[in-house]
Amino acid sequence: MTTTSGTSDPSEHIVVSGYGRNVIRKLSRNPLAMIAAFILIAIVLIAVLSPWITPMDPYRTSMLRRLRPIGDPVFWLGSDELGRDMLSRLMLGGRLSLLIGLTPVISAFVIGSTIGIVAGYVGGWLNTILMRMIDILFAFPSVLLAVALSGALGPGIFNTIVALTFVFIPQIARVAESVTAQIRNRDYVDAARLSGASSLTIVRVQILRNVLGPIFVYTTSLLSVSMILAAGLSFLGLGVRPPEPEWGLMLSTLRSSLYVNPFVAALPGLAIFIVSLSFNILSDGLRSAMEVKE
Repeated sequence: MTTTSGTSDPSEHIVVSGYGRNVIRKLSRNPLAMIAAFILIAIVLIAVLSPWITPMDPYRTSMLRRLRPIGDPVFWLGSDELGRDMLSRLMLGGRLSLLIGLTPVISAFVIGSTIGIVAGYVGGWLNTILMRMIDILFAFPSVLLAVALSGALGPGIFNTIVALTFVFIPQIARVAESVTAQIRNRDYVDAARLSGASSLTIVRVQILRNVLGPIFVYTTSLLSVSMILAAGLSFLGLGVRPPEPEWGLMLSTLRSSLYVNPFVAALPGLAIFIVSLSFNILSDGLRSAMEVKE
């Protein structure tokens, strides 16, 4: 519910709160989305607590115990090419993988939404300038742009996050501009404008409440893509540097062991697949619960 002035009605908070409860109720009725949410929560908790709960030192090497199979009495999920415990490295590696995968999307959500909402609301020459700049970045495929920016900035966690942020900004900005342009001429926005409300108040009260839902749902669909791109950059040597455990880097270093112990070598890839699939399923569940159209 929106008002025709810059002030908010107390009943708005009741409607918004009721909408949030309705979304949660619909999401809870989606078993696949709930399973995906529980998996992601478990993985995040394990990653956060990994420095204290890993069964072994993830950095300790032992050439005598390299490439132990899954189910080994000492190394439950086997050991890597340097004899390091795979279970411990997967647990600790989740911290960097999630950090590099989630941070760019969150940063791009803030920056891209701001650019898109400003361009969509103001329109005119400012919209043209901002959207043409966005189109320049849009002209490059996401993978190519990520590799090019990471190559130019150099390897490292911070540079990878910056590169991926630039990859996702144009996508989110385009969606934000599109939904804002559809809403800026609605009756309640015109009424607020005629009542003397400032542009900042109109954007905060009328615009944001109606555009953040679609933008947020679209942003969640990028989380799985970000996880895969981050792992891909580390796989190519453009992301995290050894000996830090990160799923993409672990997958790269275990390539030479694929024919010796394929099951152990596939574990980082399996972790990336599970997290990416869970993000996709949860995003679809949110889209249905929030009744946001493709």
